[in-house]
Amino acid sequence: MNSSLQPSPVSVTNSEPPLIRRLLLAVALIFLTLFLFIPLAAVFYEALRKGLGVYLAAITDPYALDAIRLTLLSAAIAVPLNIVFGVAAAWAIAKFEFYGKSVLITLIDLPFAVSPVIAGLIYVLLFGAQGWLGPWLAAHDIKIIFAVPGIVLATVFVTVPFIARELIPLMQAQGTEEEEAAMVLGASGWLTFWRITLPNIKWGLLYGVVLCTARAMGEFGAVSVVSGHIRGLTNTLPLHIEILYNEYQFAAAFACASLLTLLALVMLALKALIERYTLKQRWIVTLEETK
Repeated sequence: MNSSLQPSPVSVTNSEPPLIRRLLLAVALIFLTLFLFIPLAAVFYEALRKGLGVYLAAITDPYALDAIRLTLLSAAIAVPLNIVFGVAAAWAIAKFEFYGKSVLITLIDLPFAVSPVIAGLIYVLLFGAQGWLGPWLAAHDIKIIFAVPGIVLATVFVTVPFIARELIPLMQAQGTEEEEAAMVLGASGWLTFWRITLPNIKWGLLYGVVLCTARAMGEFGAVSVVSGHIRGLTNTLPLHIEILYNEYQFAAAFACASLLTLLALVMLALKALIERYTLKQRWIVTLEETK
């Protein structure tokens, strides 16, 4: 292989004086320390301040366990639904031209623009006892608001954009050449998707799933409106933490908050690993293309 074709690291000429660079770095570190590192440390400090026994008692409390189970259940339902919708929407938007495409993109972005509390109120207006569909649901003994289905619907709404928005630019960058070649060779649409499209987007999809899962487990606003705050039944972990804090059970509240913090840190670690692996794969592909 010609060494002249090998990609070389990009050299960036920085014209800023060293003092300016150090000042900017110091400002960034101070900001992160004040608004990220100190609050994170405070959560774990307050959670363990009264001892490990109090900490374990708080996270093994029956209401806390019920809240954890409901949080995991809502995420376990919402994330697969968003995977199906996100992949389908991204495939349609990136690979095809159709009437109403811009409207679909706008609707996918809608949860970013609408407050989660407003989203919860919309579901109450639709499915609540005095809502549009409330009398029909009550007549058929179907409970959505103040029940698990309402929590799942609220969670799905606030997490809709994450997977689709991660995949749309990725699929658009990849183009349609490989899919068209597979179709010309006689592959069906499903076979093309499973053998060509899905392998090409798997890391982007996993990245979106990580973001979607983290958002689903930490959702508060929309779920708070539709849950009814029924202990042991409709309280997710964020709602349970709020109740404990309002009752001045600070050690228990911070103990449960530490669980969410740990989950968030795990999600961030997975996100960083995926980004690193994706960058490594792109570098390998670049090397192969230059041979």
